[in-house]
Amino acid sequence: MNPDKLEKPSILLLLMPFWTPLMPPHGICLIKGFLQEHGYKVKTIDANLEKGFKKIYDRYFHTLKTMIPEDKRGNLYNIGNDVWREHMMAHLNRTDEDRYIELVQILVYKIFFHPVSTAQAVELKNHLVEFFALLNDYLIKLLNEEKPGLLGISVYRDTLPTSLFAFKLARELFPSIRTVMGGGIFTIQLPLGSPNFELFLEVTQPYIDKIIVGDGARILLDYLDGKLPGNKRVYTKEDIKSGAVSFYPAETFDFSDFDLKKYNYHGAQASRSCPNRCSFCNVASFYGQYMEKDPALTVREMIRMYQKYHVRLFYMLDSLLNCVIDGLSEEFIKTDYSLYFDGYFRVDSNCTQERALKWRRGGFYRARMGIESGSQKILDLMDKCITVEQIKQNIINLASAGIKTTAYIVIGHPEETEDDFMQTLALMEELRDYIWEAECNPFTYIYSGQGKSDEWSEKRILLYPEWAKEMLITQTWIVNTTPSREELYSRVARFVDFCNRLGISTPWTLKDVNKSDARWKKLHKNAVPSVLELIDKDLPIDECKRVQPVFQAKDTLNENTEFDF
Repeated sequence: MNPDKLEKPSILLLLMPFWTPLMPPHGICLIKGFLQEHGYKVKTIDANLEKGFKKIYDRYFHTLKTMIPEDKRGNLYNIGNDVWREHMMAHLNRTDEDRYIELVQILVYKIFFHPVSTAQAVELKNHLVEFFALLNDYLIKLLNEEKPGLLGISVYRDTLPTSLFAFKLARELFPSIRTVMGGGIFTIQLPLGSPNFELFLEVTQPYIDKIIVGDGARILLDYLDGKLPGNKRVYTKEDIKSGAVSFYPAETFDFSDFDLKKYNYHGAQASRSCPNRCSFCNVASFYGQYMEKDPALTVREMIRMYQKYHVRLFYMLDSLLNCVIDGLSEEFIKTDYSLYFDGYFRVDSNCTQERALKWRRGGFYRARMGIESGSQKILDLMDKCITVEQIKQNIINLASAGIKTTAYIVIGHPEETEDDFMQTLALMEELRDYIWEAECNPFTYIYSGQGKSDEWSEKRILLYPEWAKEMLITQTWIVNTTPSREELYSRVARFVDFCNRLGISTPWTLKDVNKSDARWKKLHKNAVPSVLELIDKDLPIDECKRVQPVFQAKDTLNENTEFDF
């Protein structure tokens, strides 16, 4: 018998702060259900639902907001997360208080390009002192109540600091506890083979026993059953002995530990990985071969979820819906159910008026679209394989069917000029009434796995000083090219201000979402129901079956950029 085999330990699976509780944590719910089928006792916890943590988070951002001039804030609750996350990590690993405070000042400056004083940095630090004291008490109580033999944490970029804190504390309280880490953190921040990953292995050796990269349910089962070599610390899909699974049945997921009324969405999935290879993305390289599930099966599973949990709004876990949306819509139209799904959609030539209307009748609720840029030059550099004209037609057709459209923009892709950026602003203005939400993100360089990681490698430089590595653990690289980082973040701020002046929504709270939904209903006769309507389980919703065309748009926009219907 493998000496590393565990004799049916009680298992505690956590999702730590801070991860927006949009839907119940499907990763650990899948593992719970799967392991229980094999005789293991599992408890799952979503610590993001603890209101005390969110209150301190909000206070931190309020304090940060007062320190940054309005014209430099940009999408504060987006880019500010980089400060919050790195500050948490530095707080956990600080040894020299003066160096720590200096690093906090650097963290703020590298995002907002505005200096903060020592006193202001200390003010930010005090919020973290309060937060980690609260987190410490929360975890001690939880661990003493559960007394798990194995602690597993699903880790993502923004939950890494709190996850490491939990692992350390668990090892201190229970020296014999087994600790296992998995999650999406290995896609961007800790890609296999990167300097970050190698340093992470070294630093976490005392308190993380095993690291799982890939199919957490299968690999963890094989580990528990003693089928994996005990002398290995990192397990990947190559180690799976029990057979790889493309898609798990919906019945495998166990949500019994959660009050589902606290989430606005439920999750579903019709495909895996991505068939495309954009220059700034590494989804395909991490998740491997693209696969699709039978749409009829997916719809049946979603209907069963509705019947069991009474949820009407689904967040699709697919990287892109393009290849499966026809099948999903057609299957839903056949049924007597009016359920709604929200997911990522790539601009393409198949998004005609007729198809958009069919998707709307089939329950397509919100299209999260990687518009990325209004400059054809930048789109080509990104290897997007789309045109600006296709972007316009897709947005118009979807919005006219009533489907909410989110336009994701990448600001500061290498070689983006001021003229390229102005073309993006012009596109936003042109489509102002057809965009439900616009969200911009600064270009992010990924050390490996990104479409052009190797091509850009000769120009990469460290963002923070070398000495900061001891506190931050994971280093951040940027591409030393045009536009400069300062110009990039200036454009982020200008983009947000421009959209606000246009009236395009940039919602970050449920209150903002409700305001955006009200605007959408005024703009579009076929507007989908609001989130508030869909989470009201006593309100009957069947309107999608009856949606009718509003107009027949021209294939192109006329020369003066006004829409001619």
